[in-house]
Amino acid sequence: MQRSSIIRTWNRNAADEEAMGAAHAPIWRRMIDVSIHEDLRQSTILDYGCNQGGFLRMLHDRHPFQSAVGIDIARESVARADLLKGYRPIEYKVGESAAALGRTFDFAFSHEVLYLLPDLAVHASDIKAALKPGGTYVAAMGCHKDSAVWPRWRKVIAETSSIPLYDHSLDSVAKAFSDAGFHVAVRPLDLDAFMPVTVGSEYFPKVVDQLRYYSQDKVLFRFVRAP
Repeated sequence: MQRSSIIRTWNRNAADEEAMGAAHAPIWRRMIDVSIHEDLRQSTILDYGCNQGGFLRMLHDRHPFQSAVGIDIARESVARADLLKGYRPIEYKVGESAAALGRTFDFAFSHEVLYLLPDLAVHASDIKAALKPGGTYVAAMGCHKDSAVWPRWRKVIAETSSIPLYDHSLDSVAKAFSDAGFHVAVRPLDLDAFMPVTVGSEYFPKVVDQLRYYSQDKVLFRFVRAP
């Protein structure tokens, strides 16, 4: 996404790469619950930064859609997503530009992608080109400068990530999409689920860190392209 080269996988540790889907499942369910309130059977969906494809599989199992495309710059992750899609009407592609797909979508989603992009304005323009007028992009973001855990997380994630990280604020995200002509809204993710507690976690040294993160720091942006 906005880079000159394709990578093999997001995480340099293969076991951590495989474990991401299960760890993210409660978050994906919450994203779907708070953002989808209509019948999707005639809708087209884009997953920007699809990794191994778990979000689109979950979305289709809960709200069947007409068709979907997941794109990602990690070639082995995309290959894995294609193997796992089963009967679902989903295409997975290696790529960094949504507009380059040459089609438009009713909905787009991303989960923890924005902090990996060097230029938010470029991303906003790319997503705008890939959405139909009135289309909606929902982006989950907990890795940002306004998060209490970000100073610690930035160091931890940088040790295993295959690509650079960027220090975006929630305000900079909102401005980039507003400047691109989107109607911008935001809400806390406010996860409605029990989360497993890992004693000694480098991400959440204290239980209160985990509670605050999922109730305050991690947010869902909703960007609606003007009709």
